[in-house]
Formats: sequence, structure tokens, C-alpha cells
Amino acid sequence: MEPELTVVRALEAESAALRPACEVPPALRGDATRVQKSFQDIYQSDSEGLESSKHLRSHLGHLESELLFLSTLTGISIRNYSRKTENLTSSEMTEKSIKKVLQKHRLSGTCHMITFQLEFQILEVQNKENLSSVITDLNIVMEPTAYSELSDFVSRAEKRRDLFMFFRSLHFFVEWCEYRNRTFKHFKEKYPEAVHLSEGASASSMRIQNASQPGFELVIIWRLQTDEEGKVLPKLDLLTKVPCQALELDKKGVVEMAAVSFRALLGVLGIEAALESLIKVLCTEHGGPSPQ
Repeated sequence: MEPELTVVRALEAESAALRPACEVPPALRGDATRVQKSFQDIYQSDSEGLESSKHLRSHLGHLESELLFLSTLTGISIRNYSRKTENLTSSEMTEKSIKKVLQKHRLSGTCHMITFQLEFQILEVQNKENLSSVITDLNIVMEPTAYSELSDFVSRAEKRRDLFMFFRSLHFFVEWCEYRNRTFKHFKEKYPEAVHLSEGASASSMRIQNASQPGFELVIIWRLQTDEEGKVLPKLDLLTKVPCQALELDKKGVVEMAAVSFRALLGVLGIEAALESLIKVLCTEHGGPSPQ
């Protein structure tokens, strides 16, 4: 019995000696806690980053939708854009808590069939109370087009350094151009023998002739004018070409008063109805071609 008791005591002593080695020291337990907390922080950071990324993607999608809506509404689409910033703040300004920054912007885009490029500078001055911004320079480059009237409001916008005027005028100018094109094309298709567009539907003039009345011709000049505020307005004039013999017989001065009468007709009937009336007077009531 004594040998077995001796073996048991020896095993107990060995077990007691090994137990401290198997326990985790307090210092290591602290390290393990810190490692666990680090993993939790990383996971939380990743989760917050993921949520932030989702928010940014959602915000970007919203901005793209708004930009697409504005482009569809106005017809203006920005293709390229860049910006450079120059700090003009001096040490004296810094002491007075004044910040002065010059932003140089450059962009290009289209408005339907018209392509443009803009370069402009914005000077920003910020102090403790407010922030002021002013456009100090504006240069507009328009690619060559058949619309000579563009130069009017482009020059005015550059002189005034007015970006809003430029974009507003460009939008309405293009709308009027497209309406003029559609109107001329409509009458050319409806009265192909009577209506002549020497420069195509994008021209600013339309000739009306009657083959059975040689020498008689009416010319519609349709210009687009921009006023001082950038508002685009149509201006239509009537020119007449009449043989000398017919002028001699015109005792009442009908031909001479034709342009004035046409303007009055525009005010009463509107553009399309007034043009149709002229075509019918010259071409259909005297045996001319009838609408197709």
C-alpha cells in the first residue's frame, strides 16, 4: 500500500508544479483583451465605412438624376470641367482673418446642336462676418454655326461677365431656332412648289413664289434678337419683289404698305397663321399650287 501512496503523492506534486505554467498570466490576459477590442473596432469601422460608402453612392446617384433632369429640361449638357484654385491671401490679411481665393474654371458643353467653351474666374473674399464672390473674367468661345445671331448675346454676356444671362439666352435662342426650323420645314413640305429655302430649313429666310405669277416674290426674313437683359425675341420682316408694271398699277400703295400690314397680321394671327395667309394670298387664290 505504501508504494501506491508514494506514487499518488508524486503525481499530485507534479500536477501542482505544472498548474502555474498552464494558467494565462495577467499581462497576457490584458493583451488578449486589447486584441479582441481591436478586432471589434476594426469591424465597427468597416461597418461604418460601408454605410458611408452606401450613403455616398446614394447621394451621387441623386445628383446624377438631378443633372440628367436639368439637361433634359434646358438642353444644356456639360461635357468637361476643370478648376484651379490660387490662394491670394497675404500675411496681413491672415492677421485680420481675411481669406482671398481666386478660382479658375474651365468647361465645355453643348446645347442641342450648339457647342460652347467657357473660361471664367471667381474671386472669393471671406472674413469673420461674410463671404463674397464675384466673376472677374469671362471668355466664351462658340464653335462656328449657321446662326450669326449668336454673337449678339455672347458679346453682351462677356461684357457683363454674366453666366446666368449666357445660359438663359442660349437656352431660349436654341428653342427659337428649332421652332423656326420646324416652321420653315412644315411650309416647305406643305407647299413644295411655292416655298423655297435657299439655305435649307436652318436658314433665316423663306421665299414664296407663284409659277403662274412670274416676277412676284415675297421674302420672309426671320431674325432672332436679344435685348439688354438677355431675352430672346423673334423679329420677322416682309420684303416684296414686284414687277415695275405692277407697281405702276398699284395706286393704293398696297405693295409699299405690305411690310407694315404683315407686322399687324403677326400681332393678330401669330407667326404660323400669318405665314400661311401670305402663301395662300400669293399662290392659291390666283390659281397657284394648292397644299399637298
